[in-house]
Amino acid sequence: MGGNQTWITQVTLLGFQLDPALQCFLCGLFSVFYTFTLLGNGIILGIICLDPRLHTPMYFFLSHLAVLDMSYASNNVPKMLANLANQRRTISFVPCLMQTFLYLAFAVTECLILVVMSYDRYVAICHPLHYAVIMSWRVCTILAAASWMFSSLLSLVHLVLILRLPFCGPHEINHFFCEILSVLKLACADTRLNQLCIFAACVFVLVGPLCWVLVSYTRILLAILRIQSGEGRRKAFSTCSSHLCVVGLFFGSAIVMYMAPQSRHPEEQQKILSLFYSLFNPMLNPLIYSLRNAEVKGALQRALRKERLM
Repeated sequence: MGGNQTWITQVTLLGFQLDPALQCFLCGLFSVFYTFTLLGNGIILGIICLDPRLHTPMYFFLSHLAVLDMSYASNNVPKMLANLANQRRTISFVPCLMQTFLYLAFAVTECLILVVMSYDRYVAICHPLHYAVIMSWRVCTILAAASWMFSSLLSLVHLVLILRLPFCGPHEINHFFCEILSVLKLACADTRLNQLCIFAACVFVLVGPLCWVLVSYTRILLAILRIQSGEGRRKAFSTCSSHLCVVGLFFGSAIVMYMAPQSRHPEEQQKILSLFYSLFNPMLNPLIYSLRNAEVKGALQRALRKERLM
């Protein structure tokens, strides 16, 4: 093995191997989706920053989610669009590893932020009298900072474990970006330690938080049913259902991707699922929160009226 081992300088992203005409169509379609992702999340972020009525813990975490969605999509989608637009599909190995690191960091941070958002809703609905004390701005800042820091450290661990491996080809990744499972297939050594760490991280970051979210929302549902006011019950259902939709989309696709048994065509399955939570999830999140959240719609209407008056 030592005689055949070489240093990788660049790899080829095979991406979607389709008819050129279909690739051009997908490039245009995905470009529109990517534009909507940036525009939708940018509008959500701008509204939260500009409207004082949205300066609450829930929208503080929603602004982090908007930043994550824009960053997550921007890490993966532009290279995919470039590969669809032309036949030169190579990427240097160092930027490839950086893409893997950022992909992991953003994904883990989003998992943790979604869990924190569910805790915020649990406190707001089940313990409303203590909400201002429990979810103070200091606590919110610590929770958000801890989510970003933990995800960065966990991603760094995976990156170090990848760097210890020898890579001797073939220098082709059957994916549209440097996804960690696809990168590991380039190694010419035993990757069981990497696979074990990925599985352990999935249990800790996906299964554990998902159980916490489900328990939280079970208690939230019971608390909502006890609310006497019809308007209060409707508002609580609207806010929580939006968050549950986002949680279901993100956690569901991630668990199928990393913890479900592999199909007969695992590479194609990975591409479709990665496309789902790299492009479709970030695009759908602003729609879910804006269409089902009266406060966000109200803030957007106030911003539009203010713009017309100016």
